[in-house]
Amino acid sequence: MNVAPFTLEGITTLALRVDAAATPGDLHLPVGSLALAAPRGNVVIEVAAASVNPSDVKSVLGAMPHAIWPRTPGRDYAGVVVEGPADLINKEVWGSGGELGISRDGTHARHLVMDASRVREKPSTLSLREAGAVGVPFITAYEGLREAGGVRKGDVVLVLGGNGKVGQAAIQLATMAGAAQVFAVERDAQRFLGHATGPVEMLDASATDIADHVRAKTDGHGADIVYNTVGSPYFKAANQATAIGGRQIFVSTIERSVPFDILAFYRARHKFFGIDTLALDSGECAAILDNLKAGFEAGSLKPFRVRDDHVYPLEHALEAYRAVLAGSPERIVLDPRA
Repeated sequence: MNVAPFTLEGITTLALRVDAAATPGDLHLPVGSLALAAPRGNVVIEVAAASVNPSDVKSVLGAMPHAIWPRTPGRDYAGVVVEGPADLINKEVWGSGGELGISRDGTHARHLVMDASRVREKPSTLSLREAGAVGVPFITAYEGLREAGGVRKGDVVLVLGGNGKVGQAAIQLATMAGAAQVFAVERDAQRFLGHATGPVEMLDASATDIADHVRAKTDGHGADIVYNTVGSPYFKAANQATAIGGRQIFVSTIERSVPFDILAFYRARHKFFGIDTLALDSGECAAILDNLKAGFEAGSLKPFRVRDDHVYPLEHALEAYRAVLAGSPERIVLDPRA
C-alpha cells in the first residue's frame, strides 16, 4: 500500500547539495538547507559521523553513470535516531549503502532519512566517530572474502595494498578467521598500520619478488586467497603467487586491461571474484554489519583510528574531499553537528 509522504515538522537540515558532476580542479560542495520528508515507518537520524570514501569523491566527479542529480553525497554514517518508532528513538546507529549518495540523498548531511528495517544499533564498544568510519572498507573486505568462500583455518592469505583501508580490514578478518600465514604488500618498505589477531608479514614490492617470497615461505604452496585491492599493478605477481585452486579477489584497478595467461589460469584451477559494493543496498549492508558487530564487541575486530584533525564540519567538506582525493592514508570523517 502506498503511504503519502509527510513533512517532519520542525526539522530542516543542512546538507551538501551537488547539482552536477564536477572536475577535480572545479570541485564545489555547497551546503544548503533541506526540509526533510519521509514515508511513514522511516526513521530520521541525526548524523554524528560520516566518512568520506574515495567512492564518494568519485561520485561527485561523475564517475558513477547511474548517479542521480541533484543529490547529497555520502555512503557511511553513524548517528542517533531522533524520529521514528519508539523502540529506536535515541538509539545510536550505524550503516552504509551503495545507493546512498548515488541514486538517492546520502549521509553528508545533519540528518538522514532511512527505512527503519535497514537501521542497526552500532557496537557498544565503538564511538560514533569510529562507527561512522567502518562502513565501506569493512563491508568491501567482508563481501570479497565471503564471495570467495571465506578464509579457512590454515589458509595462506596475500593482501595487495595491505595498508589501505580495505586491505587492513581484510587482514583483520583473515587473522580473526584463523589464517595460518598472512602476507601484506605495499609498493615500498612499510610496517603494517592496522590491527590483526595474528602475525602479518609486510613485503616491499620495490625490493621483493612477491610470488617467489610467498612460495618460499609456504614450501611452494602459495596463497590460497589473494585479496588484490590495487588491481593491475600486481596482477601478474598475484597470479604467480596463487596456490593451485586458489582464489583472487578484485575491488579496484588502475589499468582496465591486463595481459592474461588463460592456459596458466585453468591449469592452476584459479578463481577470480570481482566485488563492487555499490551494488549492495543499505539493507544488504546492514546484514553485513550485523555479521561484523560481534567481532567489534569482542575486540577481535578494531575500528580505524579517527584523528581529531581529520574530522571536518560540513562547511569544510571541500577540504575533506580534497584530502581523500590526494590519497590521505587517514580516515577522513565529516561531523555535520559541528
